[in-house]
Amino acid sequence: MIKACMFDLDGTILYTLESIAKAGNRMLKELGFETQPIESFRSYCGDGANTLVMKALVAAGGYNRENYDAGIILYRKFLAEDPLYKVVPYAGMRKALGELKEAGIRLAVNSNKPDDSTRKAVAGAYPGDIFEKVHGQRSGVPVKPDPTGALMTLEEMGIRPEECLYIGDMTIDINTGRNAGMKTVGVAWGYQDEAQLIAEGADYIVRKPEEIPEIIKKEG
Repeated sequence: MIKACMFDLDGTILYTLESIAKAGNRMLKELGFETQPIESFRSYCGDGANTLVMKALVAAGGYNRENYDAGIILYRKFLAEDPLYKVVPYAGMRKALGELKEAGIRLAVNSNKPDDSTRKAVAGAYPGDIFEKVHGQRSGVPVKPDPTGALMTLEEMGIRPEECLYIGDMTIDINTGRNAGMKTVGVAWGYQDEAQLIAEGADYIVRKPEEIPEIIKKEG
């Protein structure tokens, strides 16, 4: 029986691409490099802030250890300063989350985005108590697809992996859920192609948020 849903953030419950690109391009500009197209950041994000900085610097032709170390500090600073820049919930997501809450399903967020920016983005876009737990990337906790963070959140909630769906827009999310022993749901509206989610073996694919409560019904 499914008792909880754990969501990725970027590209899953919130459109954040322009926010990520703004912080990433400010970082590049500060270090003296050309900014990158907003769409390029689709392929930079997902694996955590440090990997995003590395990919952006490589694309701009400025990757070295010194720039990487400085870039991490700058990117995290700029993202935390304005985590809600052009950030909006995906159409239908508020309604779907409300239906899940009404059905007694407990909700959590597990993201590779830095923890402070994750909390600010969720609180700003979804005020109130929609999500019981909200965690981004924290010091000492490996980034996804390592399941440690997800499992820690489940333990805090008193939920077993088989009682929770893991929902995300990237193959890294499918692997995180699988590694944690959860069934997985790939969302087709995010930053990675639906075909990649299918190839990765997501248990379900949804093309609009309203389909998520239907999966709960199927799972009993």
